[in-house]
Amino acid sequence: MEVERCSPRPSAQRCEVDMKPTMVVEDTLNQGCMQYGCSHYRRRCQIRAPCCNEVFDCRHCHNEAKNSMDVDPLDRHDVPRHEVRKVICSLCRTEQEVQQTCVTCGVCMGKYFCEKCNFFDDEDSKQQYHCDGCGICRTGGQDNFFHCYKCGCCYSNLLKDCHPCVEKAMHHNCPVCFEYLFDSTKVISVLPCGHTIHMHCLKEMHEHLRFACPVCSKSVCDMSKVWEKLDREVALTPMPEAYQNKMVWILCNDCGVTSEVNFHIVAHKCQSCNSYNTRQTRGGPSASSCT
Repeated sequence: MEVERCSPRPSAQRCEVDMKPTMVVEDTLNQGCMQYGCSHYRRRCQIRAPCCNEVFDCRHCHNEAKNSMDVDPLDRHDVPRHEVRKVICSLCRTEQEVQQTCVTCGVCMGKYFCEKCNFFDDEDSKQQYHCDGCGICRTGGQDNFFHCYKCGCCYSNLLKDCHPCVEKAMHHNCPVCFEYLFDSTKVISVLPCGHTIHMHCLKEMHEHLRFACPVCSKSVCDMSKVWEKLDREVALTPMPEAYQNKMVWILCNDCGVTSEVNFHIVAHKCQSCNSYNTRQTRGGPSASSCT
C-alpha cells in the first residue's frame, strides 16, 4: 500500500497556504512533532471512541482503561478501530473528521497516516504499512513481510517457504501471558511447530529451562546437544536388575511416533527421531514383577 504523507490544507484554504514560502508550510506541518502522544504512539491528535464517546490518546489507552479490574466485567470492551470517525488536534484542540492534516491549524497529526485503520503515528521510522489481508497496519516494512492467508497474518520473508501453516496462527492469546497476539504491539516469535508466542515470553520460558511449545509440546529449538548429554547420563545410570527388562510405551512430542522402549528413571528416548521429548503412555515400574 502506498503510504499517505502530509499534504497541504484542504482546497478551500490551499491558495493562502500556497502563497507562503515552502519552509513556512513545512514548519506548520511539523509543528509539535514527537512532542505529543502517549506511551504507545507519538502523534498529534486524540481519538473519540465511538463505543463510549470518550476521548483517548489512542486505542490502546482506551482498551487498557476500559478493561481494567476497576471496570464492571459487563462494561469492559475494546474500541472498534475502523469505526473511529472523530479526532481532536492536540495543538489547537479542534474536533474534526478523521484526516491527516488539521482543518484549523494545518498541523500534520501523524507523519504516517492510514485512512483505513484511522491510525496516526509520528514515528515513521517503524516502516509502517497497511496489510489488506490482516486488515490492520503492521511495522517493519512491507517489502520484508508476506501475508500467509492460511495462517491469517504477516510473516517475515525468511519464513515464506519454510514455515508450517497453522490456521489463524495469531488469532488467539499468547499461551504464556494470554494477551491477544493478532494486534499486539510486542514482538512475536513463530515457533518451528507453527504456533506463535511473544518473544519476551519465549525468552522467559528459556530462563526457566522450558524448551517445549506450551500448545503442542514440540521442542522450540535445536535440542540435539541436550539429547547427547542425556545419552551419557542414561548410560552412566544403570537401572536395578528388577527393572532392566521392563518395557514401557512412549509418545514422542516431536515426531508423534509411539514406540516401546526400556524403562529408565532418567528419560525415555524416541526410537524414531532420537528425541528425549517424550511422555510415557503405558506401563511403568508399578507393573514390574519384581520379587
